[in-house]
Amino acid sequence: MRAPPPVQKDGPRVNEEIRNREVQLIDQTGHNHGTVETRFALEKAQEAGLDLVEIAPNSVPTVCKNLDFGKYKYKAQKKAAEARKKQKVVEVKEIKLRPMIDDHDYDVKMRSMKRFFEEGDKVKITLRFRGRELAHQELGYKLLERVKVDTGPFAKIESEPRFEGRQMVMMLAPR
Repeated sequence: MRAPPPVQKDGPRVNEEIRNREVQLIDQTGHNHGTVETRFALEKAQEAGLDLVEIAPNSVPTVCKNLDFGKYKYKAQKKAAEARKKQKVVEVKEIKLRPMIDDHDYDVKMRSMKRFFEEGDKVKITLRFRGRELAHQELGYKLLERVKVDTGPFAKIESEPRFEGRQMVMMLAPR
């Protein structure tokens, strides 16, 4: 029977959790006191009514700062939430075409494709062949070449046109 391993705490170590003999102390005003004993740093923090928080655990000696840990955690949470909010999930939008598409229909599809690229999404172009159209695959290649040329300024080809069963597929990504 072995004792379970100690639970790893996420976040910085605080006050008595700091096990190093010496630390580099930075007080609440930002003044660097240099390398001091951990005991002395803890006393300084308690005098100021603050916590001793480990800022850079991997440096030698460990850098610790006197600050209000509750406030520190709150700011860190806010910063993480802000970073998550600004994160953009790239979606793959699909545009379906036919080899004998009319000019106006093609223009409508191109406008929506441009809008997708402006939003930062990738576009998957699916060119579906029906019946005897499969005998004229060169029409499909010509159409996809036209799409490449028209989207050239604002998109790059992620995967060249390839056949998947009765359809041709091409992936484009925003520049």
